Amino acid sequence: MEMVRSLIEVSTNLLSTGGLLYGFLLIFIECFLPMLPLSAFIALNVNAFGMIMGIFISWIATCCGSYCVYLICSFLERKYLSSFFGKRKEKKIIQFVNRFQNITFSELVLLYTLPFTPVFFVNVVSGITKVSKEKFLVSMMIGKVFSVIFWAYIGNSFIVSLTDIYSLLYIGIALLVAYGISKIVCYQMNIN
Repeated sequence: MEMVRSLIEVSTNLLSTGGLLYGFLLIFIECFLPMLPLSAFIALNVNAFGMIMGIFISWIATCCGSYCVYLICSFLERKYLSSFFGKRKEKKIIQFVNRFQNITFSELVLLYTLPFTPVFFVNVVSGITKVSKEKFLVSMMIGKVFSVIFWAYIGNSFIVSLTDIYSLLYIGIALLVAYGISKIVCYQMNIN
């Protein structure tokens, strides 16, 4: 346990000395390398910069990184992947692509809100299936707020969160609020 504490302290000090740019880059790079632990990076940002600034930097960085992954996949789909998928007429691939193309705004927000969703996969598939930029960007920004707050909260007090009933209540409320906001935004912006 002492080794873990010293590792967290060293990492937090490194982030603090590097400033907000290090905290931003850490989360931004994670968007391209999904095997890296986003939850640990958000917790480090919160420890280094405080709760509000750590959440804000993490949210901005993960939104920018996710949008870049989406744009790259969208570009590659137009140039290379459409011919690959056109030649391969596998039923499962076509069904999956068709199902994801018809994803609603609210469903996309909920995917991003859930803290255990493989976000890299959602970013890639959104780009490949030509989900509109507006729909992707707005739903991702709404959903990521709750996901980042969740990981900041859990990372700030991991052991307490596992035994505290309020953390489970928080998750339920966050999902309901995200769903409500997605419905309001969907209605206001006429996004289906």
